[in-house]
Amino acid sequence: MKVKKIFVAGHKGMVGSALTRILKSKKNNIVITADKTKLNLLKQSDVERFFKNNIIDQVYLAAARVGGIYANNTYPAKFIYENLMIQCNVIHSAYLSKIKKLLFLGSSCVYPKKNKGPIKENHLLSGKLEPTNEPYAIAKISGIKMCESYNRQFGQKYGLDYRSIMPTNLFGPGDNYHPENSHVVPALIHRFHNAKINSLPSVIIWGSGKPKREFLYVDDLARASIHIMNLKKKIYNDLTTSMCSHINIGSGEDISILELVKIIKKIVGYKGKVKFDRSKPDGTYRKLLSSKILKKTGFKIKSNFKNDLEKTYKAFLNI
Repeated sequence: MKVKKIFVAGHKGMVGSALTRILKSKKNNIVITADKTKLNLLKQSDVERFFKNNIIDQVYLAAARVGGIYANNTYPAKFIYENLMIQCNVIHSAYLSKIKKLLFLGSSCVYPKKNKGPIKENHLLSGKLEPTNEPYAIAKISGIKMCESYNRQFGQKYGLDYRSIMPTNLFGPGDNYHPENSHVVPALIHRFHNAKINSLPSVIIWGSGKPKREFLYVDDLARASIHIMNLKKKIYNDLTTSMCSHINIGSGEDISILELVKIIKKIVGYKGKVKFDRSKPDGTYRKLLSSKILKKTGFKIKSNFKNDLEKTYKAFLNI
């Protein structure tokens, strides 16, 4: 079996670390990584030099500036600038280095705020975005369109095959547990754990608790990413179009924030009260992805939500 040299951009993040671990478990893979001291993805010259100095067969673009509602609202310039720069530098440098295979990891926030039923891939650009994370979403949409544009212009001539996937809300080991800048699952784990060890009488949760969210364990996303990257080109092209080439990656089920709060509270073992601060934004009411195309590729989700939350909390305790 041919040895593949694979570069994982963002290997220290939650997604990148899961990808790196699973890719390394295969004997025919040589995984290439570089931390910020060796490679600044925000600098075009550094990225171009890195790609020229390394023989690479595949690129997984998992590097990104990420965060929850608070972080997106507080640092919109940082979110749009850094994500655009990372994507432009990595995708263009891959092209310059004649790397044919690249997988861009986006986010479900690319879809319009108002959606009826599960969100399909062709809903992209069909309506207004959620204002709280619009800069981040626009950057991610640009990444999708970069992959499509490079395929359209250079695909036939140079054999480029740049693909995109749109994951739902992720959680798992290696997540960011910052009390203000993290996503909902790690934020709740941190908040309830802090309340537990400090014997706080109550925990305040942003919003009403009514919105629903779909969640996916990070190892499932990593497996899906590798599956999509190595899917035969004819199968991928038959399931997508040249200007709607991304594939949703979701669990197919969603849960209210209220129910999520109850589950995490129980896992952590917090005995106090929960109060919802309705003055804070809820964000999009529902963000359930349609994963019909993913299912057609033959991929199956293996996770158990509650078990994976327990594993995530155990990983948090070991930080």
